[in-house]
Amino acid sequence: MTLAMTDINDIKELYFKKGLNVAEIMRETGHDRKTINKYLDMTDFNLVLETPERSKRGSKLDPFKKTIDKWLEADKKVWRKQRHTAKRVHTRLTELYGSKYDCSYRLLAEYVRIKKKEIFSDEPKFFLPLKHLPGEAQVDFGRTDFRENGTFYEGHHLNLSFPQSNTGYSQLFKGENLQCLEQGMINIFNHLGGVPTRIVFDNASSMVSDIGKNKYRKLTEHFMMFKNHFRFEAVFCNPASGHEKGNIEGKVGYHRRNYFVPPPEFDNLDEFNKSLLTELDDDQYREHYRKNATQHELFQADLKALLPLPEVEFEPALVVSKKTDANACITIHKGKHRYSTRPSLAKSNVFVKLTADKVIILDQDLNQVVTHDRLYGDLKQESINWILYLGQISKRPTALKYTGIYDLFPQAAKDYFETLDYENLKATLKTLNNLTEETNFEAAVDALLDAISHGASDTDSIQVLFKRKNSKIMELDGHLAAKNAPELPELKPDISFYDTFYTVADGVEAND
Repeated sequence: MTLAMTDINDIKELYFKKGLNVAEIMRETGHDRKTINKYLDMTDFNLVLETPERSKRGSKLDPFKKTIDKWLEADKKVWRKQRHTAKRVHTRLTELYGSKYDCSYRLLAEYVRIKKKEIFSDEPKFFLPLKHLPGEAQVDFGRTDFRENGTFYEGHHLNLSFPQSNTGYSQLFKGENLQCLEQGMINIFNHLGGVPTRIVFDNASSMVSDIGKNKYRKLTEHFMMFKNHFRFEAVFCNPASGHEKGNIEGKVGYHRRNYFVPPPEFDNLDEFNKSLLTELDDDQYREHYRKNATQHELFQADLKALLPLPEVEFEPALVVSKKTDANACITIHKGKHRYSTRPSLAKSNVFVKLTADKVIILDQDLNQVVTHDRLYGDLKQESINWILYLGQISKRPTALKYTGIYDLFPQAAKDYFETLDYENLKATLKTLNNLTEETNFEAAVDALLDAISHGASDTDSIQVLFKRKNSKIMELDGHLAAKNAPELPELKPDISFYDTFYTVADGVEAND
């Protein structure tokens, strides 16, 4: 029996958090013993790609919440007796959307009540000092700019802190989506050799799809998989209540001021993040702001309380299904980021695997087609792997100059193309495409440049030079003989024997 992730989550929490045994969980959930044991023993929560996940239906009110929120926010500027009541909101939605608005008044009134309390609550806030147990952590993102290989990014740094010791770690990313969150946490878990027992988060939509009564949170499918894979307890703040994770709020600013000013510049983000973890290890050797000990001394209790790392690695990747356009491209990020596949996949369905830094295109058989660096930002951008279009361009060689692949050729190759007529250019591009599929584009171009340098002007020469440079030819060592091998006398051939074939008995030289 296969259970939904929410049911699996309930079983895990009843056993690990509330301490119920299997029999008690059977009575509580109605599931049989075999099913409960199956999911209690389950350690691998990676996404299974056999079938695409269908999105679950949310509240009927979801399409109208932005409109409702806009009206209630605007009420902050008018006096209290002219603000929207639930009845007035219900009437306006009916007038605005007609039959498309089919929600009950009771459903709307409950949402308006909660939203009004969030917007208009003027109660004075008193914050109790909290006691933090070893092994508990808090997580949040902060804005941080940086340059990688000279390119500027409006980036974000993920921060994880242990309030008990005030020890914190950080990782830098180009975005703050769920893949960046999970990858950053995995990097820190692996560095520490364990997992915090309890982690406090805000209510980011990448983790929380709905907020209900009594601190109820409906978690997104992938975050539940991540949470259950690493077995930590996830706790979420009340909306607009950043003080509930005050330690991490301060740590976000501390990390920015001490490690990202001036904006860092580096060649490789992954290598920078590795070195950053080591730097933050050294930051522990300072006095705790309140306790009479160093953070390093206090952090030992945190380390001791950590959960063990799971035996199976978790892949922090989201897989979605997309349909390519007529140019064999797909778009993500509300259509702003465009990525190429291959020409044969035009107007077809593909799978797209999204990680923190890569966009990996898979065909319907889950074979990898192409990998792109993931684009970030709200500007329209595209990533086209023109090499995969070389076969199509070889069929229409006059289009070569107007495609991105033309800029990939060195100037010597471009000058050579100018000397070719239509048919020879077509044949040359076809040959380069075949050689690219056999090895790679760089090797094919290298063979072309070699042929040009030798004055060759035919495709056969390109292929011969390519084979010579890329075939595996065994190179023999000139000193293969053993050290104790006997020396042989020098061989001096005697060719006097052949004189008998060129002379006759009387000494006269014979004719041929």
